[in-house]
Amino acid sequence: MSGPRNVRSRDGTPIAYDVAGDGPALILVGGAFSYRRYKSSLQLVELLAPRFTVVNYDRRGRGDSGDVATYAVEREIEDLAALVETTGGAADVFGMSSGGVLALRAAAAGVPFRRAVVYQPPFTVDADGHLPPADFGERLDELVASGDRGATVGYFMREGMGAPRVLVGALRLARPIWRNLEAVSHTLPYDYAVMNGTVYGEPLATEPWASIATPTLVVDGGKSPASLRHAADALAMRLPSATRLTIPGQSHNLSMKMLAPVLQDYLLDRR
Repeated sequence: MSGPRNVRSRDGTPIAYDVAGDGPALILVGGAFSYRRYKSSLQLVELLAPRFTVVNYDRRGRGDSGDVATYAVEREIEDLAALVETTGGAADVFGMSSGGVLALRAAAAGVPFRRAVVYQPPFTVDADGHLPPADFGERLDELVASGDRGATVGYFMREGMGAPRVLVGALRLARPIWRNLEAVSHTLPYDYAVMNGTVYGEPLATEPWASIATPTLVVDGGKSPASLRHAADALAMRLPSATRLTIPGQSHNLSMKMLAPVLQDYLLDRR
């Protein structure tokens, strides 16, 4: 693996990325808590590198990438546009969770992806799923501003993701894992902004999804809550060129060994 490399986004922010492998360019977009050195990200890169030129990057504010004082989703879209330019002007994209939503927002804004794969976009499109409190965004911003990274992580996981308290408590005891989560806790409001109000049980709007021409594979896991299945179904129905797939036996934390063949089969089929 070469790197890290840096590309300047439109606003001048340096975005750090690694490149590995040989083949069609594929950009990986992480969700909340992810960064390019995250264990599962590195595993996925290793599995895909024999067939793709994999671009694995730190979203702004994470890892070795820079940031600015005022966040806007548009800047993250510009980061992806800059990364596509490094590949020669066109790339496939895989987005995990809120990273998948970010990738599709970039496609809607005109970033030239050839094909996209998204795994479990965390919309909540009916009352069956977990609903954050109405003041979730404001409270999350307050916790970030307080500098209490542990409280920020716990609040996001419990109230934003609906994780059981016992799970959050167990993760707190796994100190290396918890420290990694805390390291990117200040960027959690970015993922909430990417979701743009689509987590409160309302039907998924038509736009911007219906404006996306990029062929897209929408994937979920067979062991995930029904609410995530409903979210994936809703997104696939609104995308003009969507394929829908469920990976049996998988949850939101899926096996990279199960995911890699799905990406290869879809992205390397150029019919």
